[in-house]
Amino acid sequence: MEKMAPVQVSAMAENLIGSEIIRQANEINEKIKRGEKIYNLTIGDFNPEIFPLPVALLDEIIKAYKAGQTNYPMANGMPELRSAVSGFIKKYQHLEYNPDEILISGGSRPLIYAVYKTLVDPGDKVIFPVPSWNNNHYCHLSGAIPVMVETSPENNFMPVAEDLHSVISDARLLALCSPLNPTGTVFTKSTLENICDLVLEENKRRFALNIKPLYILYDQVYSVLCHGDNVHHDPVTLRPELREYTVCIDGASKAFSATGIRVGWAFGTSVIIQKMRAILSHVGAWSPKAEQVAMANFLNNTDAVSEFLIDFKVRLSDRLNAFYTGLSELKNEGFDVDVIAPQASIYLTIRFNLTGYKTGDGKILETPQDVTSFLCDHARLAIVPFSSFGSTKSSSWYRLSVGVSRREDIPQIITNLRSALAGLSK
Repeated sequence: MEKMAPVQVSAMAENLIGSEIIRQANEINEKIKRGEKIYNLTIGDFNPEIFPLPVALLDEIIKAYKAGQTNYPMANGMPELRSAVSGFIKKYQHLEYNPDEILISGGSRPLIYAVYKTLVDPGDKVIFPVPSWNNNHYCHLSGAIPVMVETSPENNFMPVAEDLHSVISDARLLALCSPLNPTGTVFTKSTLENICDLVLEENKRRFALNIKPLYILYDQVYSVLCHGDNVHHDPVTLRPELREYTVCIDGASKAFSATGIRVGWAFGTSVIIQKMRAILSHVGAWSPKAEQVAMANFLNNTDAVSEFLIDFKVRLSDRLNAFYTGLSELKNEGFDVDVIAPQASIYLTIRFNLTGYKTGDGKILETPQDVTSFLCDHARLAIVPFSSFGSTKSSSWYRLSVGVSRREDIPQIITNLRSALAGLSK
C-alpha cells in the first residue's frame, strides 16, 4: 500500500492546552467510580439535587417545548429575551442598554470568544490578572499575546491600577472579572475606579495619536451572587465614558443554577455587539429557542426571580461561611492554612502552605502538586490549585467550590482536614 502523508493539524490546534480543571475533575471522578470516598469540590457547577433550577423557569422551559419553540432562533437572540435582559440589567445594575445592544448566546463562553475575535488581531496584547479563568486559552485561540499580571492575597487577588500601569501602553484588551473566578472576591469601588481612570487616560493618549483604543472585557457572570455587605461594581456605572469601550459578559448559568440551560448574554456598544453577532452566526453558537423564550418569561416574572435569588444566596453563603469558619478554626489551632472571607459567587479562596512537610509514612511534600494529591488521598478533599488558573506553579492557594456541596458534609470535611494535617510534621 502506498504511503500517505501523516495527518497534521493547525499549529493552533496542535498546541491547544486542555482545561486543567476538567482534567483534574475527571481524575477525581475515576477514583470515585472505584469506590473512593472523595468530596469533589473542583468544578464550578451545581448539583441539581442540591441546587435545582427555579421552579418557575423549569415550568417555562417545559411550556416552551410543548408549544413547539424548537426551530432556529434569531442570530442575536429572541427579541423578547433581549428585551427581558435589558430590564434585568436596569433592575440589578441601573444601566440602560436597549435590546440592540444585547447579544444572546449558548452560555457566556461563546460571547467571550466573540469579544476576542472582534477586538483582537493576531499579535495583539491582552492583559489579564492571574489567577483568572480561561483567558490564556482565549488568547491562544485568537493568536493574541497574553500579558499575565500576578495579583496578591493582600488585595484579595484582585488587580489594582498599579499592577496594570506599566503594561497597558500597547495592549488591545484588558480582561477583567468580578466577582472573580476562581477567588470569589470582588472589586472595591475605589479599586475599580482607579483602573477605569487608568484606561480613560490611556485612551485619551491614543486618541491624540490616532491609535486603536484599549477595550475592557468585563466578565460579571456572578454579579448577582454577592454575599453580606459586598456590592458588585462595573466600569460603565462608575465611569459612563467607558461605555463605548466596555463589553460586559453575563448570563443565567450561575445566577440561576442553570449551567446546562446555556443562556448567556453580552451587552455593549451596538457597533461591537453587531460584529460579535456576525461571528457567532457563522459558528451557530446560539442558545436553544425554547430556553430563550422560557428565560424571557422567567426574567419578566420579577417576583419569581427575586424570590429565587434571595433563597439561593442564603444557601450559598451558608456553605461558604461554614467552610470559612471551619478553616479559620484550623488556622487558629496552629495548622499552616489560611482562608479569605467569602465575598461573592460560589468560591472560597484557601491556602495550604504545606510544601516541606513530611507525611506519616516519611514522604516529603516537595511541590504544590504533592500537596494537592495529599489533600485528596488523606483528607478526601479535591480542590483546584491556583496554578490551574495561571498563577505560578509554586502557589499554595486553592479554589473551593460549594455548588455541589451538601451542608451536612462540611463538618466531616473539616474533621478530615484536621486529621490529615495533624499527621504532618516538619
